[in-house]
Amino acid sequence: MARAAPAFRRIETRLNAKRLVNALMAHLERRNCWTLAEQAGEVGPWRFQHLLSRAKWDDAQVRAEVRAYVSEHLGAERGLRVLAVDETGDVKNGTATVGVQRQYSGTAGRIENCQLAVYLALATTAGHAAIDVRLYLPKVWAEDPGRRESAGVPEEVTFATKPELAADMIEAALDAGVDADFASGDEAHGINPGLRARLQQRRLSYVLAIARTTPVMLCTGKATAETALDQVPGTAWQHRSAPNGAKGLRLYGWAWVDLEPEDSGHAGLLARRNRTTGEIAYYLTWTTAPVPLLVTVAGMRWRIEETFNGAKELAGLDEHQVRTWTSWHRWVTLAMLAYAFLAITRATETTETEPDMIPLNCNEIRHLMVSAAMPNISWEHRLRWSGWPRRHQATAKRLHYQR
Repeated sequence: MARAAPAFRRIETRLNAKRLVNALMAHLERRNCWTLAEQAGEVGPWRFQHLLSRAKWDDAQVRAEVRAYVSEHLGAERGLRVLAVDETGDVKNGTATVGVQRQYSGTAGRIENCQLAVYLALATTAGHAAIDVRLYLPKVWAEDPGRRESAGVPEEVTFATKPELAADMIEAALDAGVDADFASGDEAHGINPGLRARLQQRRLSYVLAIARTTPVMLCTGKATAETALDQVPGTAWQHRSAPNGAKGLRLYGWAWVDLEPEDSGHAGLLARRNRTTGEIAYYLTWTTAPVPLLVTVAGMRWRIEETFNGAKELAGLDEHQVRTWTSWHRWVTLAMLAYAFLAITRATETTETEPDMIPLNCNEIRHLMVSAAMPNISWEHRLRWSGWPRRHQATAKRLHYQR
């Protein structure tokens, strides 16, 4: 919190934010201002409610510090660096919460009354964490002055599609000095030509998932991704794992099709085939120079899904019970900060791990932090219980790989 101190008008506000971040990482069945205040030893929820709604502090500046914090510890000299974009939805009741309407949510897998947000994560070989977020404001919200005023939506915020929000965050990260080798995203972003054009203008290579019907330009003419793959012979498919998983190699069949040469870079179509079902996923790629890492980049796109799962489970990213624009951004900013701390602690942990024990993960780091506050429990007892599940998981991983 020290590096984010300039974002707070008063020291009391900064201390309350620090206490809220610590409480977000506690073992709570449900996280809201009431349960977090109880965990923090408050007599009531009012300080945390004031922090999220009326206190004077700049959440955008805190997110900028989170972005710099993550980039500094995960991005510097950490091998391959990927900016991954994706959206996540939170199911909500009613219509008063900012941005809520009936729309498709990939999290729920169907059309729901929900709130959508687009996140940007930095994924490296050392770890992954969210570094920026944009709340998606549907057109019916953007064009309704009454709803905007009641939810506190700033006047400068206008309607923008989710790919446009993703491109804005990537460009803001690059402008802020975040070093990245690739951008990655799912079909909703890959099929958008505007996003691809903006990435090429910034000379940022990308591996973006696309639909099988997405048009591509071959040397022989225009085709869809599905028909372009017909020219690939069966012997051209190669089995690769991208990357290895906790339960062993995640092997898929991979194939490559060269697309029409471009003056600005090298374009291609990457295909991934499931060895069991035969289902094929398609990726549109563009690089400033030929590189052999595209399969690895395609696999690293899932790091943002792991970021969502970790931030929701360990820091309450999706448990906000707030309605206004300001309160929503402040909650997710502090949750992003909490998870970034766990991810960076895991990446920078230098304690040598025993051969029969997996390294510390974010969940175990949080558990040790929480147990440290428990009275009448020795550190020998805490570390013994920390080692037991890590040895068990190491044995399970070894057996999975052996099988």
